[in-house]
Amino acid sequence: MTTRINMYETEPEGYKAMLGLEKYLSESKLTPIHKELIKIRASQINGCAYCINMHTTDARTMGETEQRIYLLNAWRETSLFNEEEKAILALTEEVTLIQNHVSEATYQEAAKHFDENYLAQIIMMIVTINAWNRIAIATGLQVD
Repeated sequence: MTTRINMYETEPEGYKAMLGLEKYLSESKLTPIHKELIKIRASQINGCAYCINMHTTDARTMGETEQRIYLLNAWRETSLFNEEEKAILALTEEVTLIQNHVSEATYQEAAKHFDENYLAQIIMMIVTINAWNRIAIATGLQVD
């Protein structure tokens, strides 16, 4: 696949709006690791090579282990992720695969671990990475 259009050059105002979400999230209380787990897992589900590459690199820089990165798509099958992270990953999967809706059980499990503001920020992070995945895939962004 080749790159199709450069979204920044073609629609700079739309791109800047997306960057506004990124700025908001960069100033949120979400931990850096929570952010990267969300970004990697949603990108895996969406099959976005560009974003998987970017966010696994970022996670490693933040101290995330290779083992946890490799096992992220099988997080339910390992004890390497704590209960908070598992709640975030379950919510990430259900929001990303929204046609199945977000179950009450998944939402309540996340709400058990996080206050409303943190939970809202988690949801905004999931929504934002899904938007970036769709932009990257639709425009054919390539891994360098």
